[in-house]
Amino acid sequence: MSLAAFLGIGCTPKTSKTAPSEDQAYQIFKAKAHDGKAFGAKFDPKGAIPYDALVSKIEKGDKTESVTVTGKVEAVCKAKGCWMNIQSETGKPSMFVKFQDYAFFMPKDLAGKKIVMTGKAFTETTPVEQLKHFAEDDGKSPAEIAKITKPKTEMKFMATGVVIVD
Repeated sequence: MSLAAFLGIGCTPKTSKTAPSEDQAYQIFKAKAHDGKAFGAKFDPKGAIPYDALVSKIEKGDKTESVTVTGKVEAVCKAKGCWMNIQSETGKPSMFVKFQDYAFFMPKDLAGKKIVMTGKAFTETTPVEQLKHFAEDDGKSPAEIAKITKPKTEMKFMATGVVIVD
């Protein structure tokens, strides 16, 4: 995934002819009848690897084009649920997750829950402006946001499907 896919500010997706706008996708998400547990594309969660194992795969340079991962949600975008962070159980940095083509969003009260997701993992540098916007989405104070002065290279995940386990 190129850096261009994440250059839109905050929850604003890269425009394309096939992807709905952020507002259209959010309205579709709100209107869909779903069980509150499965979002996006259907997938088989069997054989999912823990988030920390994914970190090891990426560090080794293994392919992560199509991977199914389990993890605990650390934070969710408080504005619309358009991104989430997955935390490590061993102290590794958390992973930033967005959703393919803004086709679905996560419940805003998902922090602390275990999920299984499928998609593509990669490392990318996030610009300062976007980091500040994400911090704002997360409800950080103006003082905390002002401390963000450098881009951040981080693990990211573009999820095509997510299942809430608990």
